[in-house]
Amino acid sequence: MRRADDRHLAPDDEAWWRNAVFYQVYIRSFADANGDGVGDLEGVRGRLGYLELLGVDALWLTPFFRSPMVDHGYDVSDPRDVDPLFGDLETFDRLVADAHRHGLRVTIDLVPNHTSDRHEWFQAAVTAAPGGPERARYLFRDGRSFGGSQPPNNWTSVFGGPAWTRLPGADQWYLHLFAPEQPDLNWENPEVAADLERTLRFWLGRGVDGFRIDVAHGMAKPAGLPDMPHQVGVCPSLLERDGADPRFDADGVHDIHRMIRKVLDEYPARVAIGEIRVADDAAFARYVRPGELHLGFNFRLLEADFNADSVRAAIEHSLVAVQGSPAPATWTISNHDTVRPVTRYGGGEVGLARARAMALVQLALPGPAYLYNGDELGLPNVELPDWVLQDPVWKRSGHTERGRDGCRIPLPWESGTSPYGFSATPGTWLPMPGDWAGRTVEAQLEDPSSTLSLYRQALELRQRHTAFTGTEVEWYGAPPGCLAFRRRGGGLVCALNASGAPVSLPAGQVLLASGPLRPIGDPLPPDTAVWLKE
Repeated sequence: MRRADDRHLAPDDEAWWRNAVFYQVYIRSFADANGDGVGDLEGVRGRLGYLELLGVDALWLTPFFRSPMVDHGYDVSDPRDVDPLFGDLETFDRLVADAHRHGLRVTIDLVPNHTSDRHEWFQAAVTAAPGGPERARYLFRDGRSFGGSQPPNNWTSVFGGPAWTRLPGADQWYLHLFAPEQPDLNWENPEVAADLERTLRFWLGRGVDGFRIDVAHGMAKPAGLPDMPHQVGVCPSLLERDGADPRFDADGVHDIHRMIRKVLDEYPARVAIGEIRVADDAAFARYVRPGELHLGFNFRLLEADFNADSVRAAIEHSLVAVQGSPAPATWTISNHDTVRPVTRYGGGEVGLARARAMALVQLALPGPAYLYNGDELGLPNVELPDWVLQDPVWKRSGHTERGRDGCRIPLPWESGTSPYGFSATPGTWLPMPGDWAGRTVEAQLEDPSSTLSLYRQALELRQRHTAFTGTEVEWYGAPPGCLAFRRRGGGLVCALNASGAPVSLPAGQVLLASGPLRPIGDPLPPDTAVWLKE
């Protein structure tokens, strides 16, 4: 395993992110240092040794800014301060400094599409007259029909319901693509761009290594705000979109990314990655052109079914989308907005075996990989009672969509009983299952067959083994229900058996398998992936 004294940051490494493994820290659920049941920045700082031991290269911190927490921090009331729930600016500064000493880069969320309705700008807009400069920072419009009683267009919120809310006692409505407490900003107003630049420089000056840009395909809106040609579901997947959704991917968004990139280029070795949910490869490619984003999240692998054809198509589309651009493809199978892989791939032992296999597929591919906290522990989604659900999706969908709380349960650290070392109080912000003692970090560190041990071995090999070189992928012939690819240059072969029967292994030296291969020479079992060196 990697030794602590091997890790260091190279400040002049401009492209450190091109093959980095990022670890998403959902702060509320990572570690609670002050005993209030909610994770915080000091809790993250106290677990940096674990992240170094795991072998990741960088952190992605979800929002910790001042917020009423309607959408758990993605409704920002002050983007240049820390919410007291998570700590303060001094705590953040200590976290960044300590992370760098542990050899870990720090990237943070940026939320430029909208603010909280408690933001001072929106509070001023609510009391201002229509047409005034205060309302020009947001998207206020007169309603349709008699007396402005109907919304300005038929747009729906991603969280369910209409995307417009009418101000009490007024004809005007304001746009919110998410919750009503998250009014969309008007990016045609130069004040909005100037404020974002101020925010970028504020955090860059505090030492952050980059930003994950929330809703990077949003922000700009089409002229005239035309109606949607058809309705889409609540929290639609990438593949539900057909490019005809006027709410997203307007041409003007690229000017915003060029502005962001221009600022980051003044600071060495910084990176911007966008959350890009577009279904078309050509549309995706525009976000990673020279002078725009360094990286873009491509969610095709995350949304692929556990079958060889679906996984291969996801990989091929992701590679095509960046072909000819300066950006490598990025890979993720999990995040705070999606059902965890163990549950998504079938649940129970089958789901866990498949999640372990897909972890090896993800980490074998060239380019940056993003892990979500708890992936490395093989955590499943948790079925929660109605009364504890907090995600605005639950409310906005009329209690028809349960939302994302099930993938956001606090992490179990120590064996025993809930809260498993996450907090000093059992009253965690979301309840933890009573049967997670065997899933804790402590229990899995002692078990060489655990999912945590698998991730540690995989990350060590990815970092050190010469097979993990080369940026091109070539496909091998494989039996039905299986796939195999090779990293051209280093000679790594990754094979996945997603069929229901054992298959022959490709030739080569076995480096790592997601499940047992005994005795040596036996076929590759179902629901298993393997790394080999030619």
